[in-house]
Amino acid sequence: MGTIAVAGVGLIGGSVAMGARERRVCERVIGFDHDAVALDAAVGLGAIDEARLEPGEWLSSVDLLVLAAPTKALPQLAASLLPHLRADAVVTDVGSVKRSVTDAVASVDWPGGAGRFVGGHPMAGSERAGVLNADPGLLENAIWVLTPGPGTADDALGAVRSFVETLGARPLVTSPEKHDELVAAVSHLPYLAAVALTTLVDRGDDRGLKALLAAGGFRDLTRVASGDPRMSRDMIADNAGPVRAALRAFRAVLDELESELEDAEALLARAQAAKRARDAVPVVKRGLLASRWELVVAVLDRPGEFARITAALAEAGVNIKDLEVLSVRESGGAVRLAFEDAGALAAGRAALEAAGYAVRSRNGG
Repeated sequence: MGTIAVAGVGLIGGSVAMGARERRVCERVIGFDHDAVALDAAVGLGAIDEARLEPGEWLSSVDLLVLAAPTKALPQLAASLLPHLRADAVVTDVGSVKRSVTDAVASVDWPGGAGRFVGGHPMAGSERAGVLNADPGLLENAIWVLTPGPGTADDALGAVRSFVETLGARPLVTSPEKHDELVAAVSHLPYLAAVALTTLVDRGDDRGLKALLAAGGFRDLTRVASGDPRMSRDMIADNAGPVRAALRAFRAVLDELESELEDAEALLARAQAAKRARDAVPVVKRGLLASRWELVVAVLDRPGEFARITAALAEAGVNIKDLEVLSVRESGGAVRLAFEDAGALAAGRAALEAAGYAVRSRNGG
C-alpha cells in the first residue's frame, strides 16, 4: 500500500502503526489523534511518519484507514474522517464490539460507502494503555477477527486480510453478530468476573487480610480488572445484549457448582472437565517462532549464565531469534530459545550440550 492512516495512536493503534512500518507494509504511515502529546510520542518512537491533529485534504491520499479509538468514540471519529477519503479507500477498525461500529459506519455518507468497510478486532491487549506501551509484538500470532457485512467488496476484505497477515496476526472471518456473541463469553464476561472478585475481596472488615492473602492465582484471575475503566465500561455497555446472555449462562454454572458442594465425586468430575478444557486452550506465542524450532535450556542460578549460553551459540555461528526466561528459582531455572530453522536448532543444541547444558526440544527429546 502507499499510505496507511491510523486514527488513534494508543496501545493498539500505536502497535498497528509500528508493525506497519517495521514490516514495510506501506510507504507512509500517518497518525491522527486529537492528543498532540500522543502524536509527538508516536513520532519519537518511530511509530508514524507524520502526525495530524485535524481531518482534511490529507485523507485523500490514504489507501487504508484504521480506526483505533475506543468503541464509544468510533461513530464520531468515522463521521469526521470518512467523507474526506477516496472512493477506493478501504476502512477497518480495531474495536472490541462490532455490531454497533458496523451500524455507525453504514450511517456515514462517504465516497466509498459501506462496501469499503471491513470490521476488525485483534484479540490482543494489555492492562497498560497509551502509545508508550505500544509493541508490534502484541499482534504477532494473535487472532484478528474480521467482520465483513453482506455488501463488503471482495477486494476490500482481501486488502484488510493481507494487511493483518503481514502484521503477523491470524485473520478469522465471521459476522459482526457472531463476533459480539463470542467475545461476550471469552472477553467481556471474564472482565466482569474479575470486577466481581475484586469487589468481593474489597468488601467487609477483613478486606485488608483478604488482600494480604491473595496469591498469584487471584492476581492472574483478576488481571484484566487493572485495564482502563472507561474503555472497559464502553466495551461492556456497547455489547449489553450478548453480555447479559453470557451472565445468565455463567450464573447457571455457578448454581450447578453450588449444588455439587456436598458431592465430592461430582466436584472432581467438574474439576477434571475444567482442566481438560483449560489445557486445550491454544497458547498464543507472540514474538516467538513456532515451537518446532525452540529449545528449553536448564540453567543454574549463578552469574553469567546467559552470557555463557549466548557465547557458546555465537562461537558455533548460531543466531538466536528470540529468548524467554521461563523460570528462575534458588537452584536454577530454564530459558527458551527460538531459532530460524531446523538446521540452526540442531547446531544450537549441539553447541549447548558441548558446553555442558541440559537441553530438550519443545517437542520433547
